[in-house]
Amino acid sequence: MIPTGEVDLLEDTWSREVPHEQFTRLRREDPVHWHEIPGPHEGFYAVTRHADVKAISRDPELWSTELGSFMVRDQSPESLESLRLVLLGMDAPRHSRYRALVSAGFTPRVVRRLAVRIGERAAALVETAVTPGRDMDFVDEVAAWLPIQTICEMVGIPAGDERLIFDWSNRMAGAQDPELSAGRHDSDLAAAEIYAYCDALTAQRRAHPREDILSTLVHAEVDGDRLTQHEINMFFVLLCVAGNETTRNLLSHTVLALAGHPAARAELAASPQDEALWNSATEEFLRWGGSIHNFRRTATRDTVLRGRPIAAGQKVVTYYTSANRDEDVFEAPFTFDIRRTPNEHLAFGGGGPHFCLGAGLARTQIKALVRELLLRHPDFILAGEVRRLRSDFINGIKHLPVRFG
Repeated sequence: MIPTGEVDLLEDTWSREVPHEQFTRLRREDPVHWHEIPGPHEGFYAVTRHADVKAISRDPELWSTELGSFMVRDQSPESLESLRLVLLGMDAPRHSRYRALVSAGFTPRVVRRLAVRIGERAAALVETAVTPGRDMDFVDEVAAWLPIQTICEMVGIPAGDERLIFDWSNRMAGAQDPELSAGRHDSDLAAAEIYAYCDALTAQRRAHPREDILSTLVHAEVDGDRLTQHEINMFFVLLCVAGNETTRNLLSHTVLALAGHPAARAELAASPQDEALWNSATEEFLRWGGSIHNFRRTATRDTVLRGRPIAAGQKVVTYYTSANRDEDVFEAPFTFDIRRTPNEHLAFGGGGPHFCLGAGLARTQIKALVRELLLRHPDFILAGEVRRLRSDFINGIKHLPVRFG
């Protein structure tokens, strides 16, 4: 076992780099590693192997999210109670019923219908935002806009309000980063502002329902009961933030990877109609730069994992970033291979009930935007310092300076 203190997986580490060297050592020497947290918070077990991440993800009866979900630090009873009103913080059977409400908005049929509009948006975005020879921040000027326009349309947010959602989302997701948020209080205030914004939209949907997810939530029933306003608002907050932040970061990591791998970029640019290549490349984009570091669960009873006793109530944090470089699953895991097949990455979770609802939507957006970029501007370079988000949950890029040829 690696001694406590030799591994640091908290937010300052991630703001500097993805700690692949630490994860490689953990997978080899201590795959269920006890990690301390400074201050009053109890530590957690860092789970780093692909097989263990999958097994925990698929056993919600043993590994609960309602007892504590995505934060590695302890949560107040009030915070836990609020988190239990969103899908990320629910266990079955409640999770199954609520997921069924919103899953209709993310079916393959719906995504196929949206694909045309996503393609049109991607083309228009590249046409208007990218100017050859000009240094630009790819995150702020390109990556942010395709996902936020898409999720706003799906949820039912009026055109023109995307910047509001963008700013609120940044403050919430950036709670650990002083550049984006003034701290946990500011993050909570942003959530409250989205919450209040939802109240007005909900009133409109009660009177005039439309074909959007918010209308579905307003008029849906769970076991014969309508959702409360509080439940609807919490769903709304989750959809706005999760549907925006994750895909934005996936797009940014993809462009960063392609900037560093010109041969792969040239191969894709030369093969815009090779769907097999684009499909395998998209999976490698997801493996290489997944937007979520980890997900936390809490043991419901005493158990043992790889010989380590874990007591009921203790936290385990499953690291997708590590699982996606596991040498037991991926040949040459530190090679960026756009033809990698099979590619059993865990960018959308390890399976089970919390597998990402928006997986198909994210794939569609990544493929559409990157294809448009390489069709029009196949040559680009980094034009400055890449600045990462200070967060031990979201694998975010705040600034990605790029110059397109």
